[in-house]
Amino acid sequence: MAATTLALWAFSLLQAPWTVLGWVALVPWLASVDQARTSREALVLGGVLSATFTAVVFSWFPRALHSYSGAPVWLCWMLLLLTAPVFQLQFPVTALARHLARRAVGTRAAWLPPMASVLVFVGVEWLAPKPFADTLGQALVYSERLRQGADLAGAPGLTLVLLLVNECLLAAVNAFRRRGASFALRRLLAAGAIVLALMGYGAVRLHELRAATHAEPLLVVGAVQANITNYEKLKAERGAYEVVRMVLDTHYALSDGLLREAPLDVLVWPETVYPTPFGVPKSEAGAELDAEIAGYVSARAVPLIFGSYDVEDGREFNAAMFLSPSAGEGGAPERAVYRKSKLFPLTEWVPEAIDSEHLRAWLPWTGRWTPGPGPRTVALRRRDGRMLRVAPLICYDTLFPSYVAEEARQDADLLLTLSNDSWFAGTRGPGLHLTHAIFRSIETRRPQVRVTNSGVSALIDASGEVLTDIGDDQRGARVMRVPSAQVRPSLALVWGNWLGPVALVLAVLLLVGAALGGRGTRL
Repeated sequence: MAATTLALWAFSLLQAPWTVLGWVALVPWLASVDQARTSREALVLGGVLSATFTAVVFSWFPRALHSYSGAPVWLCWMLLLLTAPVFQLQFPVTALARHLARRAVGTRAAWLPPMASVLVFVGVEWLAPKPFADTLGQALVYSERLRQGADLAGAPGLTLVLLLVNECLLAAVNAFRRRGASFALRRLLAAGAIVLALMGYGAVRLHELRAATHAEPLLVVGAVQANITNYEKLKAERGAYEVVRMVLDTHYALSDGLLREAPLDVLVWPETVYPTPFGVPKSEAGAELDAEIAGYVSARAVPLIFGSYDVEDGREFNAAMFLSPSAGEGGAPERAVYRKSKLFPLTEWVPEAIDSEHLRAWLPWTGRWTPGPGPRTVALRRRDGRMLRVAPLICYDTLFPSYVAEEARQDADLLLTLSNDSWFAGTRGPGLHLTHAIFRSIETRRPQVRVTNSGVSALIDASGEVLTDIGDDQRGARVMRVPSAQVRPSLALVWGNWLGPVALVLAVLLLVGAALGGRGTRL
């Protein structure tokens, strides 16, 4: 157990040479589960790994939650560990399924328990709630070739490959102990063949992408990361208007620097950079600030995309505002709005079924955002007059592969993500969020511009390569020349997050078949 936990922690760091441990990390734990004498013992082994895995891989989260909510750090740690068996449910359920399958088939079908384990693991990860949508396959983001396999079944597909290799290596160890080196060699060759097949597929897809990439950029974007965080604290110290004034002036200055550096098709500022409703001002001062932003767009003759709030019928939305200079001289900028649909539970949004004043008194940081209507694209005009379709995403939206794929299928040319990761600054949170963004680009084969208030802002191409970035907890502005490539649609784009439900159905069929077969044998 300790060996698996340590190996998974090192693997999750994404630093050579530790990344190789992912191919062997689960072997000690799987061997322990195979020695379990009862279902309860198997469940305990799974539950303990879920807790230790959560404690070492997400050790940054209690501090981030404390920063966001003000709750005591000890309470944040307690919540993390108590919810670990729920949010990492794949470990206990896989252990139980593996034990039951082994008990049902004995030595008659040695392949069935390992295959059922792999399918259960992937299926349960799809089914169970996971706030960070984490999966082991995401750690293969470090490899240019290996990560290309995500265009078949997303990061869960890479998890399936990792699990298969771990199973082959465990089988090799068992074969060596029982039957000698020649039998172990077959399993080792199978593991090597799986890895080589994935690398070969990645090499082919990379070649296709590079051959299809055009010299002319799809879009020239000015990305601004001002690194101004903790608005609430600043408001308490300086007043709301002065804080908004400072934020806008900083973004104006950084944007003007970019406009002097290169002719831009669009300027992009991050999520909730304008922390008040735009277009529905709450005061005379708010109306003046709205007019100032619109005037900036008109005076610079460049579209601006920025995070703000939107209001309708008393409901408030986390939104991305698209302002484009008017086609007619002297007219007000044209406006389009995208409303964030995927809200982080118990912080931005509370489900109606459990919402109450008592709950909000107990969790005072809970928000009252309303989810947006769902995936949509927004048209954007380039300097040369061509219209591009942008798939907008706000922060948590990027964690949902099928949601992003649905936007991309609406003839989107580009993924555009606005995010606020400041509560996770200085932790591994921003890196994890960037990893999700990388996989969304691979799955859809769309380039992506990602702009955050405190990092990591990045330009990602269709292969998942980060072409330029502004690091965590830094101030900066970048001209991002978005590459253009026309490639054939990927399976992950056409079918979305398909592997999880398919794996779960197959796992159930295997386990039911094993149970019925075992009963028939006993009869």
